[in-house]
Amino acid sequence: MSITKVDVVIVGGGNIGTAAGYFLSKLGKKVIIIERDSIGAHASGFAYGSLNPLGGIGIPGPILPLAIEAMKLHEYMHQLLIAETGIDTQFNKKPNLTLAFNEEEEVNLKERFSWQQAQQDYRVKWLQHEDLKSIDSRISNQALGGVLIEGTAEVDSYRLVLALTQAAEKQGVEYRLDQVIGLKTKLSKVTGVITKTSEFECEQVLLATGPWGGETSKWLNIEIPVGPLKGQIIRLQAPDPRLEFTIGWSGNYATTKSDGLLWAGTTEEEAGFNDSLTTEARDSIMKALLTMMPDMESARLITQTACLRPVSSDGLLLLGQIPSWEGIYAANGAGRKGILLGLLMAKIVTDLMLDIPIDLPINPFRVDRFTDLTTN
Repeated sequence: MSITKVDVVIVGGGNIGTAAGYFLSKLGKKVIIIERDSIGAHASGFAYGSLNPLGGIGIPGPILPLAIEAMKLHEYMHQLLIAETGIDTQFNKKPNLTLAFNEEEEVNLKERFSWQQAQQDYRVKWLQHEDLKSIDSRISNQALGGVLIEGTAEVDSYRLVLALTQAAEKQGVEYRLDQVIGLKTKLSKVTGVITKTSEFECEQVLLATGPWGGETSKWLNIEIPVGPLKGQIIRLQAPDPRLEFTIGWSGNYATTKSDGLLWAGTTEEEAGFNDSLTTEARDSIMKALLTMMPDMESARLITQTACLRPVSSDGLLLLGQIPSWEGIYAANGAGRKGILLGLLMAKIVTDLMLDIPIDLPINPFRVDRFTDLTTN
C-alpha cells in the first residue's frame, strides 16, 4: 500500500472541504482532499444556494454573526474566484420576500422585524396585503402581508464548489477519489489517514464529512452527533416573467435561477441516508408554490433532485478541534444554511488549525460541548 506525506488531509469534497483546501494551500500547506464519490456530489452540488443571513434556524441566535460575515465573504470570493479560475459562481443580489397567510404567521414575522431592520447593509420593509402586488401581481390574494429584505443573495452551489476545486488545484491541492476507513494515531495525536487503497501521513486532519459525520465517531471514540436531513427540490419551466426575487412561506421558497428555471422547495425529511425522489415531496412542494403564487399552476416539471443536509443533535454548528485529539478538526452541521456558512466555516477552522486569531463568537460551536456523549 502506497504512503503519501502531506501537511493536511481533508476528508470530504463538499463546499467546506474544497474551501478549506483552498485557504490552507494559500498559506503554504500541502493538502490532499479525499472524497469517496465526486466533488460536490451531494448537498453542496444540489442545494438551492440561498444566501439569506437574516432568516432560518439559529437566527437570531449564535449563528447570526457568522451568517452576516459569511455573506461578505461570498461577495469577496465571487470576484476572486472569477479572477483565479474564470468561473462565475453566479453570486447575485436578490431580494427575499416572506409571506404570512394567517395572523399567527404575521405576528411571527413582525416579531423578527425590528432586529432585522437593525442589521447594516440590509433594507427590511413590512408590506401590507395591497403592497404585495407591486412586487409581483401573481402573489396570492390570500396573503395578509410579508417581509421584504433587500441585500440577500443567491449563488450557484455547484459552480461554487467547481471554482473552489480548480482554484485549489492551481495551488497544488490534490484530490483523491477514495474512502477513508480510519485514522492513524500515536497516543492522542493524529499521524495519518487510512483509505481503502492508500495511507497518508499528515500532521492535521479536517473532517468535513457532512451528514456522514456520525460515522467518524468510531475513529475517535467520541460521539459526533451529526446526521442527515433529506431535502427535495423541483425545477419548473414556469410562465414569464421570471421571478427577480425569492418568495418564501413556512420554510418553502421559489425563485428563478440562472438556468432560467423556477426552483421550488423544500422538504425536511427524516429518511436516514435514503436520498431517493418521492412523489409525496413533489406534490408537497408544488402545493406550497401554488399557495404562494396560484398562477404557477401551468408550470411544467423539468427535474427533481434530493440531497442530504448535515444537522447536529442541537441544531448548531460543529466547528473546531476534536476533544482529546491533537491535530483533528471538524467543520459540520450547517443544515439548510450550508451554502451560506460553508466558506466562512472553512475559513474559521483553517485559522484554528494555523493558530490565527479569530474575531468571531465561535464558542457556542465547540465540538467539546458533546464530550459527555462518549461511545462505548
